[in-house]
This record gives sequence, C-alpha cells and structure tokens, in this order.
Amino acid sequence: MQRTRAHSAALASGLALLMGSTALVVPTLAAAQAAQQAGVVQRIIVRGNERIEQSTVLSYLPIQPGETLDPAKADLALKALFRTDLFADVKVELQGGDMIVTVVENPIINKVVFEGNSGLKEEKLRDEVTVRPRGIFTRAKVQQDVQRIVELYRRSGRISATVTPKIVELPQKRVDLIFEIDEGPKSGVLRVNFLGNKEFSDNDLRDVVVTEQTSWFKFFSSNANYDPDRLEYDKEQLRKHYRNRGFYDFRVISAIAELAPDKNGFAITYTLEEGVEYRFGKITVETELQKLDKNVLQQLVPIRSGETYQDERIEQATDALTFAAGAAGFAAVDVRPRYTANKETNTVDVVFQVREGPRVYVERIDVTGNTRTLDYVIRRELNLVEGDAYNRALVDRSKNNIRALGFFKEVDIEEVPGSAPDRTGLQVKVEEQPTGELSFSAGYSSVDQLVLDLGITERNFRGRGQSVRARVSVGSLRQQIDFGFTEPRFLGRDLGAGFDLYAYRLDYSEFSAYETNTIGSNVRFAFPLTVASRMSTRYTLRSDEVDIDSSLCTAQVVSLSLCAQRGKFITSLVGYTYLYDRRNDPINPTRGFRFDVSQDFAGVGGDVNYIRTEATGGWWHGFNKDFILNVSGSAGFIAGFSGDTIRINDRFYKGGNNFRGFETAGIGPRDTNFSRSDALGGRAYAIGTVELAIPTGLPEQYGIKAGLFADFGTLGLLDDADKNYQPGAINPVTNLPYPPGTRDPAIVDDLSLRASAGLSVHWRSPMGPIRFDFSQVLAKENYDKTETFRFSTSTRF
Repeated sequence: MQRTRAHSAALASGLALLMGSTALVVPTLAAAQAAQQAGVVQRIIVRGNERIEQSTVLSYLPIQPGETLDPAKADLALKALFRTDLFADVKVELQGGDMIVTVVENPIINKVVFEGNSGLKEEKLRDEVTVRPRGIFTRAKVQQDVQRIVELYRRSGRISATVTPKIVELPQKRVDLIFEIDEGPKSGVLRVNFLGNKEFSDNDLRDVVVTEQTSWFKFFSSNANYDPDRLEYDKEQLRKHYRNRGFYDFRVISAIAELAPDKNGFAITYTLEEGVEYRFGKITVETELQKLDKNVLQQLVPIRSGETYQDERIEQATDALTFAAGAAGFAAVDVRPRYTANKETNTVDVVFQVREGPRVYVERIDVTGNTRTLDYVIRRELNLVEGDAYNRALVDRSKNNIRALGFFKEVDIEEVPGSAPDRTGLQVKVEEQPTGELSFSAGYSSVDQLVLDLGITERNFRGRGQSVRARVSVGSLRQQIDFGFTEPRFLGRDLGAGFDLYAYRLDYSEFSAYETNTIGSNVRFAFPLTVASRMSTRYTLRSDEVDIDSSLCTAQVVSLSLCAQRGKFITSLVGYTYLYDRRNDPINPTRGFRFDVSQDFAGVGGDVNYIRTEATGGWWHGFNKDFILNVSGSAGFIAGFSGDTIRINDRFYKGGNNFRGFETAGIGPRDTNFSRSDALGGRAYAIGTVELAIPTGLPEQYGIKAGLFADFGTLGLLDDADKNYQPGAINPVTNLPYPPGTRDPAIVDDLSLRASAGLSVHWRSPMGPIRFDFSQVLAKENYDKTETFRFSTSTRF
C-alpha cells in the first residue's frame, strides 16, 4: 500500500527554472489507489531522511504502531508531513506490518542573490522577501516572494518588470536561490485628464491628485510613475476636494488608465460628476444623556447655517462633541451625524445624535517601535491603564502627552480587537527620532558680523526620559561650561526635578563694551496643576562679575554708565513659572493657545534686590494644512527695591533670534556719546509676532517649509540714575563736573515702536534642521543696529 506526492521538478544540477504551475502539489491518483490496502501497523520505518531526525518525522505523523492504516489516515499522514515544508516528496506504503515512510527533504538555502536590480536597492528587496539563508527552500514560498518583488516594482512605476527564480544545487542538500530581475522601463504618466469638471480647471485638479505628469525635472518624484493603487487614492482625494467645497453630490464615475501605442507611458482620465454647490441648512444636536446639556453641545458645533457645506466641518464637529462627552465623564459615547439633503434649496440639514455607546474596557496596551526608549517612559504618559473604560478623549490626550516628550518622529495609538466584544486593545506605535543635539548657529549682520555658537545635549538619556546637558560652548558672544540634569518623574511621581551647574563668560564688547563672568547653580521642581496647566519653581544662587577695561573708562571712550556697573555681586533668588497650554498638538499646533507667566524675586540673601516678571503667549489657527496663522507675544518688566537699581547684566536685551531684522542687542537704550554706541539694555519690553505658514510648492519629502512674518515691539525704561551723567563726568564747556542728577542727552531711552517683516524658511536637511531669516526693517530709531539675514542650524544624533 502506498501514497505519494511528487515534486513537480527535480532539483537538477545547474540552474532549474521554477516558474511552473502555482497550484499546490497534491497526492497522485496512483498513490491514492495504492493506499486502498489497509492493515495494522506494527512499526514505522522512515527512509530518505538525511538532516531530519527520524523521531522528528514520527512526531508529525497522526498514527502510531498498533493502529490500523486506512486510506483516510494515509492521506492525513501525507498532508501532515507536507505542511511542515520540510519535504519535497513523501511516499507512504504498508509492507506486511511495516509502515514505510519515504521522504525527499527540501534543500537548505545557502544564500539569496538578486541580479539585474538597479532601480531598487538590494536591502529593500531583502526586506520584502520571506526566504532567508539557512531557511528551508519551498517552491510555494519562492513563488510568493516573486509576486512580492513584482508588486514592489509595480508600485515604483515599473509595470513590465519580471522576476525569474532559479536555483543552483550545492553539496549536502543546499541550494543558492537566484532572483533574476528584468526591471523594464518606468511606466510614466503622459497626461492626467479630467472630464465633466466645470467648477475647477484641469490644472486645479492636477494639484489635488497625487499622480503627476512625467516631466524631466521630476526625477526625484515617485508620483510621476503609473501605479494602479494610486488611482484609488486619487479618487478619494478628488472626493474630499469637492465635498469640502460644497459639492455634496459629487462622485467619480470612472478612472481609466490607457497605455500609449508606443507603450512609453499611460494617459489617465478621471470622469467626474460635480453636481451643484450645497450649503449647511439646519444644524441640531440630539442627546438622551441627562448629564449633557444639548444647548451647550450645540454651542460646541463649529458649523453655522448658510456656510458652504464641508465634510471636514462635520468631522471637526463630531470630534468636538466626542471630546466634550469624554471630558464630562462619558467613557463610551457614540456621535453620529444624520444628513438630509434638500435639492430644492441646495442645503444639507445635519443632526448630530449623541448617544452613550456600549461600554468598552481596555484589555491590553502594547507599545511598539521604541527601539531605544524604555516602555515605562511611554506608559507613564498614558491617561489610561489596562482595565479602564475606553475613553477617546483620554486616548487623544495620551497621544499628545507622548508627542510632547519630543523623543519620537511619529506617534499613533490604534485600537485592536480584544478577546470579547466589550474588550479592546490599544497599540501605541512610535518611531524614534534623534534626541541628542549638536547645535551650531551663525548670523550675518548689517556690519558684517558673524555670530557662532556650539553645544551638545541629550534629552532622553539611556532611554529613561531623563535630560542631561553637558555643554562646552565657544562663540563670539558666549563661552560657557555647564551641566544640567532633569528627572521628569522624581520619586516615581509626576514631579519634575533637576539641577544646573554653570560657568560662562558673556562678551558684549561688540555691542556694549562690557563682559560678564558668571558662576552659579540652581535647583528646580515642576508639577501639574490641571490637565492643561503646570507650575515650576526654582532657586538660583550665582556670582556675577561685570568687567570693563579700566583704561577705556579712564580715557572716557566708553559709556560711563557702563563703567559704573563694574564689580562682583551675589544673586540669590527664588522664582516660579505658570504654564497654561490648550494647543491641539504640542509639536505642530494648528488650533488653540498657550500662555505662561514667570516671576523671580532676588533678595533672599545676596547683594541684588529686584522683582522680574515675564509673560509669553501664542495663538494658532489653521485655515488648512498649508496656511497656519500664529500670533504670539512676550513682555517683561524688572524693578529694583530697597534702593537698588537694575544692573547691566540683569536688564533685557532684544534682537537677533527674538526680534528679526535687528542685531543681537540691536534695539533699546544706548549711550551715543561715542562712536561705538553702547547698548544699555532696558527694564521693560513688549514684542509681538504675526507669522503665516505658506506652501512652498515642493513635495513634503524635501522637508522645506516657509512663513511670512512681522515682528513689532519696543524696549527701554532705564532707571533715572542710569540716564544721568555719572559722577566724575566733565562738562566740556565749563571743564567742571556735572551737578548730580543732570540728564545726559546722549543716553537715548524711548519706548518707540520697532517693526520688521520678512520671510523665514525652515529646511529639514540631512545634517539637521536649518532656518533662514530674510528681514526688512519697517520702523526703527537711527541708533538701532539692523541686519538683513540670519541663519541657524543644528545636527542631531
């Protein structure tokens, strides 16, 4: 009695073509007929096995000695052995009481070789195929990998690519597997046509679809190649485009790709039915939940009757209602919009039905993609734990918490089915990004001045979320050595704690003729107050020494107001910062606002007494993904007490990166007695910025963004003692010292408006992010210092 499953082609020496039938090998008719003789199995003998132990073969068989072998069991035995992928051929026969199992082992793959590939890198092909060196060779796996490679080429625009697998037999049942690839030419897109469009031109719609017409200058773009899958995506993009502009009845009738007669590319034609433009009609909210006031919910819907119909507004309203219900304590809520189109009035009535959905519990939370960051660093940012009721608002908040860490390029939280209908799993997917930073910045001013700065930090030390800064900074302005450490969860609580040790020399000789040498330290703590607010506290102890070349003061070629600031002083201060953040995204906000205020009280011991208050804020509004408006501002005031005036190194200096169009310390009070026109800083400032992100017309993969900006503000308000002639100053007319309290007219201090406008370009380059600022000053004083161009960059590791 015997059964057999034949291999379709023996592994002949040399190269053997494998692309025959794709059907699975099945038992032959002769083998089935041979198994009709039944009998009792006394023992089982395995023949033909070389690498595989007999005990391994026996473990797969569904029959044991003493059992009766019949055709059904023989068939099961064959299928069980073939399912292991270990054997190319199997034969089962009964001789007397011996069940003889004869096997032909599948060979082991020695190496996998790709030949003929130039359009795709070998690494990409290896990632795509499933066969691996030292793996078992099976024809089915190879055929599946052939289809994978062909699909990969098809997506890259090479529709005519073919792949032929071949093997080379080696000793000891080993083979080399070769994929011979004929890539063929790229199948370009000759034209993208539209039929039925009246409201939007062909050029307008070509900007909507992803598929691009092939041009010589688009050698970096993969969208200029024909891809059938991309047509489906384009149809969805067209639908979104029209439906977000009022065309409620819009549909794509067909999308057809026709190969040119000379087969050098495709012509793609989209046939459209636009319909007419609709507007929103009656907008209502219905709810059966007693704790939710439908009138309050109605106010949260960002839609008004008479506005142009947009699908995006429906989605925004659904999200707003879902979030509001979640914030009110409803972990499971179902918001469903119901549409009623009125063709007579061309309006769409929308009813948002808010119902409590079935309660679903979080069964499991998995974190993937964190190759460096430890799991607990991510999990502690989640507002849900396993066993909690699922709440979409808390999931969205958790996602923003993880993004706010700044450790990941991408963050996504997906729902996965649980073990029961009322169970769900959450899969937190992250993509690591460099968190160390080697920074370099430079600026070019209107007086040909170059400003340089270097530094190094690590914001995710050993993947534990800790921030460590060990910095040696050498620049024309600052020479600095400092060390800082921050533990975001001190003592296992939501309490940030850290300390800093630093020593730096600030050389303002190019701007204000003085240098400051500082040695200090501070400790700080931060903790949340509410979901959207946070408080941080600090204590600082430092020693400051203001130094000016005494010969310059003796010769009176620098400001005597500065000379009066020379000396060493100890500053001991306590302070706090309050932050309130309601942005929709902590990294790239398109909605919401942010505000913080801080105060420092110097005089807890030490030689300096003052109160300093600063506040910053920002508001974001995205008109769409390309145009995002940001209005931000900052203001500060510092005042001394106990008879103290504000020292030169404690005053505010503005310009450079914080007021584009002006040099560092380029605005504010100055001593114009001398040609160097020394900056004196100010006790009060207010600066505002309006910036509009604009599209560049370049593909996103280039990483280039741009924005138009306008900066405006002021700085000034010196102490009276700093605006008067200093003791010892000689009146050149009388050759006598000026009387005490005499105002020095050369010390200018006014709170006049300064303004600039220009273009900022941000480039996510291979070496790191680079920013270029091109500025034009619109309002200034004649003693201000301006610049027209500045750039800064940093490289990350």
